[in-house]
Amino acid sequence: MSSFIFRQRVLVCVVVFFTAFGLSCKPKSTEQADANKPQPEPVKIEAEAKADVNLVEPQPSEGLAEPQTPEEPADDVAVTVNGVDITEAELQKLVKPQLERMAQQSKQLPPTFAQTLEKQLRQQALDGIIVRRLLDEKVKEANIVVTEQDVIKRITKIAADQRPPLLLEEFKKKITEYGQNFDELKQQLQKGMTYQKVVEAQWAGKINITEEDAKKYYDENPTQFEVKEQVRASHILITPDTTDSEADPNQAKAQAKAKIEDLLEQIKGGADFAELAKANSACPSAAQGGDLDFFPRGKMAAPFEKAAFALEVGKVSDIVETQFGYHIIKVTDHKDAGTTLFEQAGDNIIKQLTQKKQSELTKKYIDSLKAAANIVYPPGKEPTPPAPAPVLR
Repeated sequence: MSSFIFRQRVLVCVVVFFTAFGLSCKPKSTEQADANKPQPEPVKIEAEAKADVNLVEPQPSEGLAEPQTPEEPADDVAVTVNGVDITEAELQKLVKPQLERMAQQSKQLPPTFAQTLEKQLRQQALDGIIVRRLLDEKVKEANIVVTEQDVIKRITKIAADQRPPLLLEEFKKKITEYGQNFDELKQQLQKGMTYQKVVEAQWAGKINITEEDAKKYYDENPTQFEVKEQVRASHILITPDTTDSEADPNQAKAQAKAKIEDLLEQIKGGADFAELAKANSACPSAAQGGDLDFFPRGKMAAPFEKAAFALEVGKVSDIVETQFGYHIIKVTDHKDAGTTLFEQAGDNIIKQLTQKKQSELTKKYIDSLKAAANIVYPPGKEPTPPAPAPVLR
């Protein structure tokens, strides 16, 4: 599993108040890989509502060839917003790092594909700058101030909402481990919180999602509330040592199997599964005693899934081999397939419908700001209607 990567989208959905930073783990290849070598629960920073409006730097899409388009002179004007110039230098400060990151990830795609996505990325970044400028004007007009204390309080709550909950210092450490700068994150969050205050004023008296609204949604979308059969399992993973390129891989595999056999004997003799997982497992879930939480069918490598779903709660498997190594699996809970009752889902539906309405109102407000603003593009730099993203065949 890779370390932190941004969400991969050509047309980026961003948060009005603050971009949602998912310090999440992505699989190396398939969801099966994700399931069998799980990382700890990702650090998440989520705003209360979202809108399809570019307010923050666009995130990279993987698989771009080296950009081919020439750079504009840094002092050239990219656009003028209410009499204030936005230069190419300001724009490239956002776009260039993303393009370089994309080019490093892959140089195998056709240049035309890369160029199309580059143009989209540039326009997204420019739209984001424009909207931020317009919101900054509104923040100044309303004399909105968000203090550092306000930001720390919000981050402390975000940290406490992680799984498992984190203290502020632990959260800072996680941020650093994922290659992020905590002070920069604070600044971005502070800016986002000021925008939040601006757009919240647009919601006043316009949102009233009732239980009846939620029940109507529940009745009209029954498949959304179907629950698949799930098991909760812990595991111990022993992987062959491949650090020495000169070593015999068969010997490394034999050593790994001998170790897992010894651990299985200890478990059968009454040893604590969680403690053995913490001390021996090669999976990041070792920190949680090997706990993988609940998962449905289709998320694990086939041998792992077959063994897990065949076990009764509390039982331990024999040795299971997957492409990741050798596992011992213990099933700790089981949920039958069924349907989530409205009584269980109602509050969450109301929350989701409220957020949807907030997003709609926010987008409408942003559109009104742009319509009322004096936005002037230099000749030849006018935005073109978005073209469909290129498709590789």
